[in-house]
Amino acid sequence: METSELLKKVRQIEIKSRGLSRNIFAGQYHSAFKGRGMAFSEVREYEYGDDIRDIDWNVTARYSKPYIKVFEEERELTVMLLIDVSGSRNFGSNEIMKQDMITEIAATLAFSAIQNNDKIGVIFFSDKIEKFIPPQKGKKHILYIIRELIDFQPQNRQTNISVVLKYLTNAIKKRCTAFVISDYITGDKYEHALTIANNKHDMVAIQVYDSRETEIPPIGLVKIKDAESGTEQWIDTSVAKVRAGYRHWWEKRQTEMNNAFQKSRVDSVSIGTSDDYVKALISLFNKRS
Repeated sequence: METSELLKKVRQIEIKSRGLSRNIFAGQYHSAFKGRGMAFSEVREYEYGDDIRDIDWNVTARYSKPYIKVFEEERELTVMLLIDVSGSRNFGSNEIMKQDMITEIAATLAFSAIQNNDKIGVIFFSDKIEKFIPPQKGKKHILYIIRELIDFQPQNRQTNISVVLKYLTNAIKKRCTAFVISDYITGDKYEHALTIANNKHDMVAIQVYDSRETEIPPIGLVKIKDAESGTEQWIDTSVAKVRAGYRHWWEKRQTEMNNAFQKSRVDSVSIGTSDDYVKALISLFNKRS
């Protein structure tokens, strides 16, 4: 992508994501991700806008005015975005590609973190760790992340979610909130790695998929290509059994994915490229509040 085009795209994403995080997600983000696994630090006088659930009633009764509990991570939380950059992200049957939606979701989460005075870092992964951006604060850092989200070119095209989960567990020593944003089209069994990661960190799974991946329309003989392996084959989509077989594969994969999330006790949301991801994220945040 040319520099001028890239800068224009970065600016567009910045304006949209910053607006969403400021106007829509500010309260939801704070209540959904602050206070989970926090270490108690101190108490201070209640201020307008504080969550009444944090009031320390013993101290409040002693001093006859409200005090709230302050937790260590409330002052600085680390948020990590684990971004799938494998070949299957470059697919979209609607106006938006999976990669574009992943970029917008990640940028919105990044701005939400920064507005809450949190650090934000990114790990790009395929079937290996493609790039690690250490967590930092500040607008310059955010714009660098957005630029990489838009223009990063991975070396490999396949997916291994276990690899990035193990890397996160080893690389980030302090407890963080980590979003794994992927289509979850992978052959590896990541449930064990996800469970271990969630024991140390606060893991959240976000699946981004395209509606055309859920079923094949009856359009006759077509050549399909696996975006990650490069394998090509002809299939006759006019045959009901072929379409039913594909649908069964998709449903089985979704069931396995959701079972993995449930067993590892990880909150999750699935978002189609034709869906409103704002509503989906608000639903996820409210579920965690």
